[in-house]
Amino acid sequence: MPVATASRHPIKSAVITILVIAAAAWLAHFLYRYWRFNSTDDAYVTGHVHQISSQVDGQVVDVMVHENEVVKAGQPLVRIDALEFNIGAERARAAQAQAQAALSQTASDSAEADAKVSQARSKVAQAEAQLIQSKAQLTLAEITLKRDQSLSSGEDRAVTPAELDSAKATADAAQAMVQAAAANIGAAQSEVAAAEAGKQAIGDRIKAAQASVQLAQAAVQDAARRLSYVTIKAPADGRIGNKNVEVGNRVQTGETLMVLVEPAIWIEGNFKETQLAEIRVGQSVEIAVDAIPGHVFAGKVDSFAPATGAQFALLPADNATGNFTKVVQRVPVRVLFAPDSLKGFEDRVRPGLSADVDVDIRHGSQ
Repeated sequence: MPVATASRHPIKSAVITILVIAAAAWLAHFLYRYWRFNSTDDAYVTGHVHQISSQVDGQVVDVMVHENEVVKAGQPLVRIDALEFNIGAERARAAQAQAQAALSQTASDSAEADAKVSQARSKVAQAEAQLIQSKAQLTLAEITLKRDQSLSSGEDRAVTPAELDSAKATADAAQAMVQAAAANIGAAQSEVAAAEAGKQAIGDRIKAAQASVQLAQAAVQDAARRLSYVTIKAPADGRIGNKNVEVGNRVQTGETLMVLVEPAIWIEGNFKETQLAEIRVGQSVEIAVDAIPGHVFAGKVDSFAPATGAQFALLPADNATGNFTKVVQRVPVRVLFAPDSLKGFEDRVRPGLSADVDVDIRHGSQ
């Protein structure tokens, strides 16, 4: 019996030694990683997620993709009944044609108004010329009358009373012609003013017609834009998910029909504010995704959020209430996967998965 008891002591000692060595190794490894890495388990895989929605109201006539299908940018996804939008486009084009015709007619009226203004100004010029001629005739008649009056008052009386009366009549007629010519100038000037007023009114009509044409053109463009929205296309390469639209559904503007997730992914790691002092852009990162146990991905620090996560919350914390409790804040840090590290796992690493992130703070930035 003593021999058996003695034989068990070396085994027990060996086991204890192994456990101590294992514990020491684990502690050394823990301390090494604690010294070398800044870590967080508050991290998630994220990427560009597009909410695919309708930009017009209408009935769905075709759904051209399936759940989880891979699509390319610009690929048609859903088609909405285009009948009412085609009708709207035709109405807009008809209204544009009418507005253009009205503008053309107004332009023609403007040309006629220009002609009337020119004609009225020509009458003014004629009337002014007639006035000059009448004044010249009046001057001649007055000179003749004075001469005849002087000749008729002498002893010789070279001018008879009949000739003197004729000279007076001629002078009076010339005076009347001057007055008539002056009146004609006033009438012609009034006609010019009226013609110019009409031209101004037509100019205002042209501006209104041009505005109507522009409005009609905008309506045509808007109708074409709405018509283009009946076919909903993929905004980027990616995979379809959360599809909740079927043929026959009546959709409304802004209603989400499906989601498109782009293949590009990254990690959003939320680090404590006390960890940020040693984290730099470009530092190497080890990434462990919970959905892929036993595999470590490589990456690097890409950028820091401009504020803590609390600042982006719907209701940011207000510490000015007198009941203050200091809480360590977390700052989102973007970590990019190394492209080679993701090879073979492209379909397994998806936005939303939880991850652990270890930033190598002892080897600086890359």
